[in-house]
Amino acid sequence: MLFSQHQNDVISVTSLNRMARDLLESGLPPMWIAGEISNLTLAASGHAYFSLKDDKAQIRCVMFRNRLSGLGFRPKEGMQVELRGTVSLYEARGDYQINVDMMRSAGLGQLYEAFEKLKAKLAAEGLFDNRHKKPLPAHPASIGIVTSPAAAALRDVVTTLQRRMPSIALILYPTPVQGDSAAAQIAAAIDAANVRNEVELLIVCRGGGSIEDLWAFNEEIVARAIARSALPVISGVGHETDTTIADFVADHRAATPTAAAELASPSREALQQTLDFGQRRLERALGRLLMDKSQQLDFLGKRLQHPGEHLRRQQQLLQAQQQRLTRSAVQLMQQQQRKLEQWQHRLERVRPTLQTRQQQLASKAGRLRHAIHRQLQASELSLARHHATLAAINPEAVLQRGYAIVQNRHGKVIRSPNELKQGEQLHIQLAEGRIDAHADLQEGTQSKLPF
Repeated sequence: MLFSQHQNDVISVTSLNRMARDLLESGLPPMWIAGEISNLTLAASGHAYFSLKDDKAQIRCVMFRNRLSGLGFRPKEGMQVELRGTVSLYEARGDYQINVDMMRSAGLGQLYEAFEKLKAKLAAEGLFDNRHKKPLPAHPASIGIVTSPAAAALRDVVTTLQRRMPSIALILYPTPVQGDSAAAQIAAAIDAANVRNEVELLIVCRGGGSIEDLWAFNEEIVARAIARSALPVISGVGHETDTTIADFVADHRAATPTAAAELASPSREALQQTLDFGQRRLERALGRLLMDKSQQLDFLGKRLQHPGEHLRRQQQLLQAQQQRLTRSAVQLMQQQQRKLEQWQHRLERVRPTLQTRQQQLASKAGRLRHAIHRQLQASELSLARHHATLAAINPEAVLQRGYAIVQNRHGKVIRSPNELKQGEQLHIQLAEGRIDAHADLQEGTQSKLPF
């Protein structure tokens, strides 16, 4: 960024420092810088102020509390470190400084790179997969501890286990936990515990320290030994902020050795409380059951009778049933006898005698003959009337008196000359024969019928 200024323009110191800060922050990206810590001040606010120097130069640095708390170690005077930060300028004093974001001990860059490389390799092989994780026994009788006999972690684990469950047998598989050969000896101790097979699970632990101190637990040989262990393995390495390859491979990870001991063992006090609670519940349940059974026994005792008394009551019941059966049989016979007498009486009332039936038949025969005679007389009289009527209306009888029936050739009876045509053929029916004629119509209303 370029600034142009006229000859008479004047700026303040604050403006100058602000422009310088903007130039530094925009022109230089965040970078890693190596050097030695000097003039270290840990302020009450939690911020750290120090200088980073080499043999020829130095620069002021500030690391704020939120960044400092996540380091995992405390910066010390004279410590060789590598830090990452942004070059800036503190405007109030015009001090050129670095605002530090991250810090590590010098040389740790290669260690972190090796850590991430091995972590990616083992993850790709599936050593971290949950399906390979073995469950912990709920109530182990023996626990193996893989650590240094002089380590404070051993005391923490032993103290915790004795407090929580003193009945658990503890077996130490001693090994160095720091140094060049520590990784191989840790792996050998894990393998030996599996070969001896005298415990139910293993705790691999050590106290906190720098990444170099814990590096043995980041070695591939230790990771492979934990992965092939048939015994469940709890990793309790470092403090809560420390994470190692062993933590990822182990069946269970604890933040501290003490937490590992708590994870491996049940609490005697909790078990005792559970047992006491179960015992109280059992006592209450048994008490209720005893009372219920006592009441049931009393009830059954009241129902319990002497066999002779039971037999006597059964005999009484049998006698009562016999009497009821006898009464029922007698009543049924009496009912049937009454019904039989009723039917006999009714039958006698409706039973006819032969003489009565003959008299009835003779009477009905006489009435029938008389009725038939009357019917014949009435029929003869009606027939005579009909015969007279028929004779009176018989056309032949009329013809016998001199009348004739005139019909046209179609057989239609002619009642008026107006029904005829001149010369139309006619048929004349007389009493004793039939003649044919033709119509000779005269003027007027009468026709002349020649014969």
